[in-house]
Amino acid sequence: MGSHSSSLDDILEEDMHHWYTKFMRESPSGLITLFELKTMLEMNGMTEEASSYVDQVFFTFDMDGDGYIDFVEYIAAISLLLKGEINQKLKWYFKLFDQDGNGKIDKDELETIFKAIQDITRSYDIPPEEIVTLIYEKIDVKGEGELTLEEFISGAREHPDIMEMLTKMMDLTHVLEIIINGQRRKAVD
Repeated sequence: MGSHSSSLDDILEEDMHHWYTKFMRESPSGLITLFELKTMLEMNGMTEEASSYVDQVFFTFDMDGDGYIDFVEYIAAISLLLKGEINQKLKWYFKLFDQDGNGKIDKDELETIFKAIQDITRSYDIPPEEIVTLIYEKIDVKGEGELTLEEFISGAREHPDIMEMLTKMMDLTHVLEIIINGQRRKAVD
């Protein structure tokens, strides 16, 4: 993350007026739709899992559920990803993984998200099944095949290797850079 992090930190610390101007140039309506987000991320030709992952990311950032990301939600998302505390990030990861919204993450939900992340990042270092097996072996102490928010957070915090793996896989810095660079390109046009 090194050099990327500092440039994104600098961008985040710019004054709000500057951020707002960038946001409005990219989205003159003041709202980003799911379609616009996928266009920004150049999602053409991505797998169904990757597309579904972006849907989940969008819906977790669309805090009021109106189908749009407005400026406040946009800034909140960027702040969480760059400056959020560990527990805040873990809660967000959990919400992202819990695709059916039942308050628990099962192995299929986790595997689907990890496959999607690998499709987007084109990084296939560890098969998603192995990651899920490792997480459940260490965190699912009751052997239920599901994790609650409390089990997920305490398990991730108790196992630095899992925390590191989640942090690395869930790093959306590249997504933010695409959005920011896209805004800059259009601003120059």
